[in-house]
Amino acid sequence: MEGQRFARVERVLRRVDFERAYSAGLKIHARYMTLFIAPNGGAHGRLGVAATRKLGPAVVRNRAKRLARELFRRHRIVAGLDVVVVPRREMLDAPFTTLEADYVAALDKRTTRSHTPRRPGRERHARGHRRV
Repeated sequence: MEGQRFARVERVLRRVDFERAYSAGLKIHARYMTLFIAPNGGAHGRLGVAATRKLGPAVVRNRAKRLARELFRRHRIVAGLDVVVVPRREMLDAPFTTLEADYVAALDKRTTRSHTPRRPGRERHARGHRRV
Protein backbone atom coordinates (compact mmCIF):
# COMPACT_ATOMS: atom_id res chain seq x y z
CA MET A 1 0.00 0.00 0.00
CA GLU A 2 2.90 2.33 -0.60
CA GLY A 3 1.82 5.78 -1.76
CA GLN A 4 -1.76 5.34 -0.53
CA ARG A 5 -1.21 6.68 2.95
CA PHE A 6 -3.09 9.84 3.97
CA ALA A 7 -0.07 11.99 4.81
CA ARG A 8 -0.09 15.03 7.07
CA VAL A 9 0.64 17.37 4.13
CA GLU A 10 -2.63 16.17 2.55
CA ARG A 11 -4.78 17.27 5.50
CA VAL A 12 -6.50 20.56 6.17
CA LEU A 13 -5.79 20.96 9.87
CA ARG A 14 -6.02 24.62 10.82
CA ARG A 15 -9.25 26.47 11.49
CA VAL A 16 -8.04 29.33 9.30
CA ASP A 17 -7.81 27.00 6.31
CA PHE A 18 -11.32 25.66 6.91
CA GLU A 19 -12.70 29.20 7.19
CA ARG A 20 -10.90 30.27 4.00
CA ALA A 21 -12.47 27.34 2.15
CA TYR A 22 -15.91 28.28 3.49
CA SER A 23 -15.65 31.97 2.67
CA ALA A 24 -13.57 32.07 -0.52
CA GLY A 25 -14.03 28.57 -1.89
CA LEU A 26 -16.41 27.19 -4.45
CA LYS A 27 -19.39 25.54 -2.74
CA ILE A 28 -20.75 22.44 -4.48
CA HIS A 29 -23.82 20.61 -3.26
CA ALA A 30 -23.95 16.90 -3.91
CA ARG A 31 -26.49 14.29 -2.83
CA TYR A 32 -24.49 12.90 0.09
CA MET A 33 -22.12 15.75 0.91
CA THR A 34 -21.28 19.39 0.36
CA LEU A 35 -17.82 20.26 -0.93
CA PHE A 36 -15.93 23.51 -0.48
CA ILE A 37 -13.00 23.79 -2.88
CA ALA A 38 -10.41 26.55 -2.55
CA PRO A 39 -6.84 27.11 -3.74
CA ASN A 40 -4.22 26.60 -1.04
CA GLY A 41 -1.04 27.78 -2.79
CA GLY A 42 0.76 24.57 -1.87
CA ALA A 43 2.23 21.64 -3.73
CA HIS A 44 -0.37 19.11 -2.54
CA GLY A 45 -4.13 18.67 -2.71
CA ARG A 46 -5.53 18.61 0.81
CA LEU A 47 -8.66 17.22 2.44
CA GLY A 48 -10.60 18.45 5.43
CA VAL A 49 -13.71 16.82 6.84
CA ALA A 50 -16.20 18.80 8.91
CA ALA A 51 -18.33 16.15 10.61
CA THR A 52 -20.23 18.02 13.32
CA ARG A 53 -22.21 16.64 16.24
CA LYS A 54 -25.35 17.25 14.25
CA LEU A 55 -24.32 14.20 12.20
CA GLY A 56 -24.46 11.90 15.22
CA PRO A 57 -22.27 10.39 17.94
CA ALA A 58 -18.51 9.94 17.61
CA VAL A 59 -18.79 6.51 16.00
CA VAL A 60 -20.96 7.92 13.22
CA ARG A 61 -18.77 11.00 12.69
CA ASN A 62 -15.64 8.86 12.51
CA ARG A 63 -17.23 6.58 9.91
CA ALA A 64 -18.13 9.62 7.79
CA LYS A 65 -14.53 10.83 8.05
CA ARG A 66 -13.17 7.43 7.00
CA LEU A 67 -15.48 7.35 3.99
CA ALA A 68 -14.45 10.88 2.95
CA ARG A 69 -10.74 10.04 3.29
CA GLU A 70 -11.17 6.94 1.15
CA LEU A 71 -12.97 8.95 -1.54
CA PHE A 72 -10.14 11.49 -1.50
CA ARG A 73 -7.48 8.76 -1.64
CA ARG A 74 -9.08 7.03 -4.62
CA HIS A 75 -9.72 10.23 -6.56
CA ARG A 76 -6.75 12.53 -6.08
CA ILE A 77 -7.34 16.17 -6.88
CA VAL A 78 -5.13 18.76 -8.51
CA ALA A 79 -2.21 19.94 -6.40
CA GLY A 80 -2.78 23.31 -4.81
CA LEU A 81 -6.44 22.80 -3.87
CA ASP A 82 -8.16 22.27 -0.53
CA VAL A 83 -11.32 20.18 -0.44
CA VAL A 84 -13.47 20.40 2.67
CA VAL A 85 -16.18 17.74 2.84
CA VAL A 86 -19.29 18.30 4.94
CA PRO A 87 -21.03 14.91 5.06
CA ARG A 88 -24.79 14.42 5.29
CA ARG A 89 -26.48 11.66 7.30
CA GLU A 90 -27.45 9.84 4.10
CA MET A 91 -23.74 9.30 3.41
CA LEU A 92 -23.56 6.65 6.11
CA ASP A 93 -26.23 4.39 4.60
CA ALA A 94 -25.28 4.72 0.93
CA PRO A 95 -23.20 2.10 -0.90
CA PHE A 96 -19.61 3.17 -1.44
CA THR A 97 -19.92 3.04 -5.24
CA THR A 98 -22.79 5.53 -5.03
CA LEU A 99 -20.73 7.82 -2.80
CA GLU A 100 -17.86 7.54 -5.23
CA ALA A 101 -20.05 8.53 -8.18
CA ASP A 102 -21.49 11.45 -6.17
CA TYR A 103 -18.00 12.70 -5.20
CA VAL A 104 -16.65 12.43 -8.76
CA ALA A 105 -19.71 14.23 -10.15
CA ALA A 106 -19.18 17.04 -7.62
CA LEU A 107 -15.53 17.36 -8.63
CA ASP A 108 -16.60 17.46 -12.27
CA LYS A 109 -18.94 20.34 -11.44
CA ARG A 110 -15.91 22.21 -10.14
CA THR A 111 -14.03 21.84 -13.39
CA THR A 112 -17.01 22.78 -15.55
CA ARG A 113 -17.84 25.81 -13.41
CA SER A 114 -14.31 27.13 -13.21
CA HIS A 115 -13.48 26.72 -16.91
CA THR A 116 -16.77 27.49 -18.63
CA PRO A 117 -16.47 30.66 -20.71
CA ARG A 118 -19.33 33.11 -20.48
CA ARG A 119 -21.57 33.24 -23.50
CA PRO A 120 -21.41 36.53 -25.41
CA GLY A 121 -24.40 38.82 -25.02
CA ARG A 122 -25.30 37.44 -21.58
CA GLU A 123 -23.61 40.17 -19.52
CA ARG A 124 -25.91 42.44 -17.58
CA HIS A 125 -25.64 46.11 -16.87
CA ALA A 126 -25.78 47.56 -13.40
CA ARG A 127 -29.56 48.06 -13.66
CA GLY A 128 -30.15 44.46 -14.70
CA HIS A 129 -30.84 45.14 -18.39
CA ARG A 130 -29.19 43.05 -21.04
CA ARG A 131 -26.79 44.72 -23.40
CA VAL A 132 -28.06 44.69 -26.99
